[in-house]
Amino acid sequence: MATYLYETISNKPGENPETFEIQQSMKDAPLTHHPENGKPVRRVITGGFGYAAKAGAVPSPRPSSGGGCGSGCGCH
Repeated sequence: MATYLYETISNKPGENPETFEIQQSMKDAPLTHHPENGKPVRRVITGGFGYAAKAGAVPSPRPSSGGGCGSGCGCH
């Protein structure tokens, strides 16, 4: 089971969406309405964690450039 993040879709300007998480099978269709209050919802796509590598592969360390996540990213 995967955990998905959803938010309500508001028709009123300035109304903040309500967010909630729900566990679903990857085979299940995305929800279209909040399970408790019936408001329309959309699934929020969030960033993943990690990376794909061959089994047994060891990631090589990133070169140090004095902090941040590397050259050219603009974070430092």
